[in-house]
Amino acid sequence: MKKILTRCSPPETAPDRIDRFPIYAVLENIRSLYNVGAMFRTADAVRVASLHLCGITGRPPRKEIVKTALGAQDTVPWEYFATGAESVRNLKSRGIQVWAVEQTSVSHGIWEAPLRFPVAFVFGYEIEGVDNATLAECDGAIEIPMFGYKGSLNVAAACSIVLYEALRQLSRSTETCIRSMCEKPLETDP
Repeated sequence: MKKILTRCSPPETAPDRIDRFPIYAVLENIRSLYNVGAMFRTADAVRVASLHLCGITGRPPRKEIVKTALGAQDTVPWEYFATGAESVRNLKSRGIQVWAVEQTSVSHGIWEAPLRFPVAFVFGYEIEGVDNATLAECDGAIEIPMFGYKGSLNVAAACSIVLYEALRQLSRSTETCIRSMCEKPLETDP
């Protein structure tokens, strides 16, 4: 067995010229710049169409974001919105289905949610979650099942789970092989 390194785009390909998946993430009032950086890195790995940074969410360039994003802050398209509700209205006006990632009385489990692409997910403030005004604008809510004693995950960890689950569902809903968008893996030196 040999380890392989997979790069989904050659270094000479400009980030704004690669194909992106019809998945968006809204980061609403994310206080930790390290979480923001980690979410940029996941967004790059999943090739999201765009990140929406809202409210007090930090924006590049910030050293804390750079530390965890490892360059992804330069490869992922992003926009700033004053509020999450404004971002959601923008997405919905373009026909994008929007889900809050939040525990509510009517949340769907992430594995059962009827996702329709293009799709967006709203990730809220680490302590209080998605703002009520933003929640009211969303098409619905999804949650990641919790089986332990704690009732939540770190927002960056939740973002990774949700975006990869969306990518998995997208791959099953289309005849296009997602892996075909990536170049062949590169073998490491023996």
